[in-house]
This record gives sequence, C-alpha cells and structure tokens, in this order.
Amino acid sequence: MCAVLFLDINFYSMDTVQVKIIIGSTRENRFADSAGAWIADELSKQEGVHTEVLDLRDYPMPFFDSPVSASRKSEPFAHEAVARFTQKIAEADAYVLVTPEYNRSTSGVLKNALDWVYQEWNEKPVTFVSYGAVGGARAVEQLRLMAIELQMAPIREAIHFAASDYFPVAMGGAPKEELFAKYAQSAESAITQLLRWTRGLKKMRE
Repeated sequence: MCAVLFLDINFYSMDTVQVKIIIGSTRENRFADSAGAWIADELSKQEGVHTEVLDLRDYPMPFFDSPVSASRKSEPFAHEAVARFTQKIAEADAYVLVTPEYNRSTSGVLKNALDWVYQEWNEKPVTFVSYGAVGGARAVEQLRLMAIELQMAPIREAIHFAASDYFPVAMGGAPKEELFAKYAQSAESAITQLLRWTRGLKKMRE
C-alpha cells in the first residue's frame, strides 16, 4: 500500500476523483459557506477533480438515535435526509470538512453528520478548513480523532483561518479576496497532499 500512496501524483492524473466539501455550520451569517466555496473553487482548478459542496442546511438530519450503530448497519438508514447524505458520501473519493470551533470542538451539526455514516467514509482521505480561536485548530484535532475511528485518513495539511483575519470578512463585510489570497499557500499545500492520498487510496480500493 505504501508504494501506491507515494507514487508521483501525475501517475493518476487521468483519473477523475470526486471531492465533497462539507459545510459544517448552519448558523446565520456563517463564514463556512464562503470558505467552502473558496476551497471548492481552488480544488476545481486541478486537473481531473470534480467537486461538490454539501451544505448541512440541505440535509436536516435528526440527532443520531438509531438503535443500530452506523458501523453495523446492514442497509441504509430510512430517514430521507440521512439517506441522501449517505449517498453523497458514498460517491466521494475524498472530503474537505469546513468547521467552526465551538467550545474547543467542532459543531454539533457536523459531529451528528459524521455519526450517521460509517462504511461510506472508510479508506478515504480528509482535510480540514477551520476558523475560530487559534484558527479552529482544536476543532480539527477533535475531527482527526473522529476520522480515524471512521477509518478515514486525515492528512497533515489543513487550512486554519485566524479569528483576526476572518472576523472583518464575516462580521464587517471586508473583501473576501484579500483574506483568501493570504491563505492561498496553505490551500495549495493541503490540496496537493489531499490529492496524492486520494488517488493512492482510490487505487487501493479498486
């Protein structure tokens, strides 16, 4: 497997990969949708990459209440929003989780979305776009632990928007372009690493 993971990325450049960007906040006036649209656009510039933004506002899933763990389900859960979301997760080869930091962790709505799915996450890489105190790093650390339990591969590189940088955009209407330009290098590093793992793990699953 290791030999596959570290082959040059150009080896798989002809294969189209599916990357889902999950907006992990449903609050009004959230920054997550701006950050999600930006990283989706950056990913779309890469050859052979198809992106789709999954906004959790469009998937009103109940709090996880199934008597059967998602890891042990033998058929899809019946709830309509859960079924739609699970199908989208199954389509993907990789994920970007866009998360705020709430009380030193991720949002409840994102944690709940992770809990409803299991097999469909397995053996696929994930990176993170976070924002908040200390750049949302504490939320990402929690998500890394969850990702490992879901048999995902959380990559090292992520994008962390410092509060002092994104507040003027989210709260004051400052231009988004200047903010995103400042984080372009972080995005490039995360995307490069994510796509290496994406193509390697896709080959392995096949």
